[in-house]
Amino acid sequence: MAGRERLLVIGGDAAGMSAASQARRRRGPGDLDITVLERGHFASYSACGIPYYVGGVVDDAEELIARTPAEFRDRGIDLRLCTEATEIDLGGARVRVRDVDGGAETWEPYDQLMIATGAVPTRPELPGADAGGVHGVQVLDDGIGIRRVLEREKPRRAVVVGGGYIGLEMAEAMVTRGLDVAIVDGAEQPMSTLDPDMGALVADAVRGIGVDLHLGDRVEGFETGPDGRVAAVRAGGRTLPADLVILGLGVRPGSDLARAAGIETGPTSGIVTDRRMRTRTERVWAAGDCVETRHLVSGLPVAIALGTHANKQGRVAGINLGGGYATYPGVVGTAVSKICHVEVARTGLNEREAAAAGFDALSVVVESTTRAGYHPGATPMKTKLIAERRSGRLLGGQIVGEENAAKRIDGLAIALWNRMTVEEMTGLDLGYAPPFSPVWDPVLVAARKAAELVEEDMRRSP
Repeated sequence: MAGRERLLVIGGDAAGMSAASQARRRRGPGDLDITVLERGHFASYSACGIPYYVGGVVDDAEELIARTPAEFRDRGIDLRLCTEATEIDLGGARVRVRDVDGGAETWEPYDQLMIATGAVPTRPELPGADAGGVHGVQVLDDGIGIRRVLEREKPRRAVVVGGGYIGLEMAEAMVTRGLDVAIVDGAEQPMSTLDPDMGALVADAVRGIGVDLHLGDRVEGFETGPDGRVAAVRAGGRTLPADLVILGLGVRPGSDLARAAGIETGPTSGIVTDRRMRTRTERVWAAGDCVETRHLVSGLPVAIALGTHANKQGRVAGINLGGGYATYPGVVGTAVSKICHVEVARTGLNEREAAAAGFDALSVVVESTTRAGYHPGATPMKTKLIAERRSGRLLGGQIVGEENAAKRIDGLAIALWNRMTVEEMTGLDLGYAPPFSPVWDPVLVAARKAAELVEEDMRRSP
């Protein structure tokens, strides 16, 4: 129909569906056609929930799906599953589309293009890496496939390659399923986004649930059996038997399609956008794990794959596509995780990142409890703060503890967002009651210790 604009969205998860939904809220079907291309069997689901589905905490994969294709179609959004975008023709304002099941290809035109192609899991280029039984974990189809293997083939031994968030969460899922589990990580401690002293606490927790932890070891290859399936992992000069291998080596922005079309990417390999989520190519937008954004503490470009960022960026893009105005300011790098009974959280910069960004930093670590020490259920926790020397500006924080520890990171994230000093933080009016906190919350204790350290350093400095 004359006058009707066409929005084509590549990617049907957090960023893509948020953008489509927001654009539809502001512009009706008579004004804007919206088509979403999703190469998988599912859209609008919680990728962060996959380890909990694999481990059986979530019974049904359908519980991870926020909205069905039928619900989107009822809203006037043409969501096409098992449909892959294979090429972007900027000059012709069209996208080559392939039917994943049938293989047929067509061209889809657009007036506005939204790229939300997510992230791509890192897969090592090593012998046997493509063998049966070696699984990446990125999309819901991956989680369903792994759980099917666990339930039908009953593997006894699993090796997880990588000790980051997804690796540790999947290791817990395997332990929950009753498997013997080993983790191989090339770093000296798991969770490299933490400082080594805090990562060591995570290592202790992982060993405490029976995981065989191999740190400082590089994977050299994957051995296969007569059936062609993985049988062992070679790492650090030893051979670890495996019926199942989980790759948890992290992800990179899924920007290959955009880059091949000539759309600019940055030093993180993420697509470059402005604060409104517009790329530097006319009529092309991008959001989610495929883009890079600005770290509000370091000022440097970063690519952080997290559903919260993807949803917010998609919302911003959708508002602008719908004729409104919104901006995405950046991130401070907040993340939380849980490995069995241990909660882990971080925000801002760790010591290595602070030094790389040019900060001269001081740090403190304090031990406390999650509740008043006399209250039943009080458990230990450690809080680490990193502050800029002289100015005392908070640069980052890390928390490792048990129940009710991790979400305290939110207070530190707010302090970072507002560029507070550790001295200013000592006056924060945080909630207190014995079931929730000691009278001096661990965050306040750490801020006070950090402020004292900054003051002492000032006195010693010429």
